[in-house]
Amino acid sequence: MQNNTQIFEHKNETLGEMYYEIRHTSGLPIYLIPKDLSTTYALFATRYGSLDNSFRTRDDAEMVTVPDGIAHFLEHKMFEAEDGVDTFERFAKIGASANAFTSNDMTAYEFSCTDNLYEALEILLDYVMHPYFTEENVQKEQGIIGQEIQMCDDNPMRRLYYELLNLLYVRDKVKINICGTKESIACITPKLLYQCYNTFYRLSNMALIVCGKAECDRVIEVADKVLPVQPYQKIDRYYEAEPKSVAATRAKVAMSVARPLFAVGIKDVREFVGGREDERHALLLRMIADMLFGSSGEFYNEMYECGFLNNSFDASYEASRTSGFMLLWGEADDPELVYSKIIEKIKESQKNPPSEEEFLRAKRNHYAAYIRTFDSTSGIANEFLEDLFAGVDTLEVGDILSSVTYEDVVAEIQNFFRDERIAMAVVAPIAEGRGEAC
Repeated sequence: MQNNTQIFEHKNETLGEMYYEIRHTSGLPIYLIPKDLSTTYALFATRYGSLDNSFRTRDDAEMVTVPDGIAHFLEHKMFEAEDGVDTFERFAKIGASANAFTSNDMTAYEFSCTDNLYEALEILLDYVMHPYFTEENVQKEQGIIGQEIQMCDDNPMRRLYYELLNLLYVRDKVKINICGTKESIACITPKLLYQCYNTFYRLSNMALIVCGKAECDRVIEVADKVLPVQPYQKIDRYYEAEPKSVAATRAKVAMSVARPLFAVGIKDVREFVGGREDERHALLLRMIADMLFGSSGEFYNEMYECGFLNNSFDASYEASRTSGFMLLWGEADDPELVYSKIIEKIKESQKNPPSEEEFLRAKRNHYAAYIRTFDSTSGIANEFLEDLFAGVDTLEVGDILSSVTYEDVVAEIQNFFRDERIAMAVVAPIAEGRGEAC
């Protein structure tokens, strides 16, 4: 262990859960969550996602703007090594399974294993720390990701989702496919990839989460072996100001579906500041979505019994670093009828809010779901990472949830739902779709 590395223990006695925070001498924060489960899971992630297209460091003379989709493109290219050895094969040879993902807010590289944890961890840290971009391999990847973008466009649910986001948002990059567009990725070059890598893949901007049967000393030993010491680098990120109004209220496209798909979105216009305040707000709105539109509620069951909805209907709240919205989606023969019923339910709940008993039931359900995340190494690691990058300690989420009151729910139902912030996208069978927005 290098002398400057520090270890701190965090516990929640009520939950019976804990983790170790390791401030590694390299500058990388490491979090080890001991769990006596069959599989160990690790995530090596950076605070860099599809939203981060305009940025500046002290080395940049002016703000840098890069093409949409470059964070996802970079994730793909990280698996290519200069020596030609396949990264997935390196993991497979020791019985580990690897993958990666890019979201609006982050890029993460992961593996799971039952044995050979420290060998797999060394591979993970090694390949993410050694980028290799050339004109040839970038051009090849442009074709591959171009096909991925086309597959997204041809997927009815993905198309529905982004149609809705383009209704809700005027400028926010959340409305852009994380993969980018065929036109935007065509502008990506090795130079731009290295610039983004050198900006965002700094250890102080990253985190390593290890969940399972792991020992601090041995994790630190691997980090000591692989990681260079890097000084902290401040990154200024620029996001365009988003109007409170929606861009449009309706979109309808035609695709090969048997029954119309619909997605209703309610735009959240609050200022997102991160930390406990945003977490509490998101938990509050998820409980409201559950109370008003959840599968055990009056609205859904009446709509289901009348044949207006089937069991595909879902209600949730989604948030990123810059935006949030409530999402209601499913299948319906008459989406406009469902939309009108949703509006009726909202108006009714503003006059006659859900009972305190309904609130307590929703609160218990959400707390139970929170507790269940600790039963899976991948579940808790992903939740821990998401909370960490949002400025929240996962062990404190239960306390934040407990702080939400019935009075909060009543007030938020009045404040959140506004007609001018609601939009609906529809994917209709080809015979019905008009392929236009209004």
